[in-house]
Amino acid sequence: MDFKSFHFHPHIAAGVQAAGYTTPTPVQLQSIPPILQGRDIMALAQTGTGKTAAFVLPILQRLMQGPRGRLRALIIAPTRELAEQIHDTIGELGRQTGLRSVTIYGGVAINPQIQKLRRGAEIAVACPGRLLDHIRQGTINTATLEILVLDEADRMFDMGFLPDIRKILKHLPAQRQTLFFSATMPSDIRHLAHDILRDPVTVQIDHTVPLTTVSHALYPVDKHLKTALLMEILHHTDTESVLVFTRTKHRARQIARQLKNAGHGATSLQGNLSQNQRQAALDGFRDGSFKILVATDIAARGIDVSRISHVINYDIPDTAEAYTHRIGRTGRAAKTGDAFTLVTREDASMVRTIESALGVKLERRTLKDFTYTAPAQKTASALHQPPRSHKHKQATARRTRQKRAASGTDTQTTSFTRTTKHRHSQVSPVTDSPTRRSRHSRGAR
Repeated sequence: MDFKSFHFHPHIAAGVQAAGYTTPTPVQLQSIPPILQGRDIMALAQTGTGKTAAFVLPILQRLMQGPRGRLRALIIAPTRELAEQIHDTIGELGRQTGLRSVTIYGGVAINPQIQKLRRGAEIAVACPGRLLDHIRQGTINTATLEILVLDEADRMFDMGFLPDIRKILKHLPAQRQTLFFSATMPSDIRHLAHDILRDPVTVQIDHTVPLTTVSHALYPVDKHLKTALLMEILHHTDTESVLVFTRTKHRARQIARQLKNAGHGATSLQGNLSQNQRQAALDGFRDGSFKILVATDIAARGIDVSRISHVINYDIPDTAEAYTHRIGRTGRAAKTGDAFTLVTREDASMVRTIESALGVKLERRTLKDFTYTAPAQKTASALHQPPRSHKHKQATARRTRQKRAASGTDTQTTSFTRTTKHRHSQVSPVTDSPTRRSRHSRGAR
């Protein structure tokens, strides 16, 4: 079966062909026909299964008929990155339709969004917070809305957007078509779906099992050696684009900085960045300017880069569902990918949980030339700063002697004392940090 069987408008079919779509994915096969019939949908599908096109194409088809110049479709997404990704898909598939889409999210000026809405955008892709701002200010007219899409509903719940979603729903027409997409179905999300869907068609695409196009491997390592091992993996692995996940914003920023210092084209994506910085990081990752993107779970939501060859979990995720979301960033669109996870002794329980969810025991791997017994103190000291060159040390000693001679101090004795203190400071205990370089990481330069 191919996309011709859906009998899309010629302008939409041209966009499908230009995008290189040939065979529909399972979620597209099961979702597109009932959506075209006007039915509500509750779809459980993980990232990377083609769900964005599964709702964008029927929306474009419906909007080709009827009035133009007013808001008819609203797509709500949890993050700015996902909103932009959906907007880009609309632009790609609907290039010849003349339909207009606008993104609505915070962190940027609101006036350009207002102007695009006033000019008659037919589709709005919005994040909950800024959408509520527009509703309160009366700068968006939802009275003409025909289709509502809630994308990645479970992630919106995780991010605390559920109260905002319920507020938004009060301002939408009761008579509408609602499309509900989620990778998992916790109880609160199930209750929301029950409240807003009318006799929905349920589509379920192996939502608990990660893509079969992804191979998995665990790399056991002591916590203080994780950064050094990450460097060695990158040094010995043939990669395209690599997405590295960390648990915290601070760690994402520091790991990206260390990778960059080691000679890798790396950047970070985390919540402390401005919208312009976030967009620059994403654009650079998509166009290949940055080969490695280090990100937190929330920041990475919505990233859709088809050539990600590896996902590396620097920190193991907190749940099996989060693992599924992470590794779903590779092995997309029928391509293969690899998911590597650095695991410590403390991660044993979560490893068992993930293996139980997958139904398989994950392969354990070690690197032949990596020193797994390096002490924490030595590794942390090496990671703290690169060793100074011999010339640098000579120059420092010379300046010290000159200063002491000018002040009449015994140069030889003072220099010996200072050098002794300096040497002591180089080997004093340093608190371990995953952001510091080790002697292993220098081999990756």
